[in-house]
Amino acid sequence: MTKATGVGAAGDPPYLRIVAEIRRRIAEGELGPGDPVPSTRRIAREWGVALATATKALTTLRLEGLVETRPRTGTVVAGTATAPRRRPSPAPDPERELSLDRIVRTAIDVADAEGLAALSMRGIAARLGVAPMSTYRYVPSKEDLVLLMADAAFGEESYPAEAPGDWRSRIELSGRTLWRLYRRHPWLAQLGSLTRPLLVPNLMVHGEWVLGALDGHGLDPETVFDIHVLLYSHVQGLAAHLETEAQAEATTGQSEEQWMDSRAGALGDLVASGRFPVFAKVVGSFEDGYDLRLDKLFEFGLKALLDGLTPVVEGRSPGGPAGGPG
Repeated sequence: MTKATGVGAAGDPPYLRIVAEIRRRIAEGELGPGDPVPSTRRIAREWGVALATATKALTTLRLEGLVETRPRTGTVVAGTATAPRRRPSPAPDPERELSLDRIVRTAIDVADAEGLAALSMRGIAARLGVAPMSTYRYVPSKEDLVLLMADAAFGEESYPAEAPGDWRSRIELSGRTLWRLYRRHPWLAQLGSLTRPLLVPNLMVHGEWVLGALDGHGLDPETVFDIHVLLYSHVQGLAAHLETEAQAEATTGQSEEQWMDSRAGALGDLVASGRFPVFAKVVGSFEDGYDLRLDKLFEFGLKALLDGLTPVVEGRSPGGPAGGPG
């Protein structure tokens, strides 16, 4: 791919030449309010610069008020950006205002907009307008920063002081609360696994709520924890596809629908082969194709799990009378 060229002076640092080119596009109407501007990854690729340089360019534009970051959309032209300003307005010394909370919230904004792959300590420092090593006074490593991000994200939702009276309502509330958090921060599903769980206090709050819903039903501890893990895996397992799809779309430039359309020939060959008759019958019954909706699958799976767990939790045999403690 040919590298983009800006209108900045030849002697300017690379990030200023990138800023000048994007300013020009905004000023001349090539990019209007709400239009996406190149992501850090695209800038790095098109201009042949490091991600930290790309981040610094977008930070400069953000400080000038020309662009803004929107979760899961990325960086877009600000709604009030009608004319470029060559220099940002004087601002307080960012080093004095730096705090652990600002670092964590900025990192969450980056991950929300561009995924964990775009996250770096140098990039966060550039976005905050501080020296590259400044963030290390608060967070020793990127790994520590990601844990702090996860804890802050899981802490954005809480539960009522008065819990619903029945175990099923409590678990439904927990499942939907977690799903909402994963929807808001899809990168969360990329952290940890069932075998190597993410151990942060605010995620434990959600686990404690589920365990509390199952407590007092006469279940042995292993069964209680198995149910907890099974329910959590349903939420996390589906949520993992949110970030995977976002990464795939950023990499290929194709939406989910475009990607499927490009594979129509391969799908048609499988259907026509005669080797998979049930698959062919099911797929052939869709008038407009199968619409995979993760929100619908989440609700469908949650209901199926809870329906299947009801006789276990309530001590009943399927189709038989209640036989254990309620």
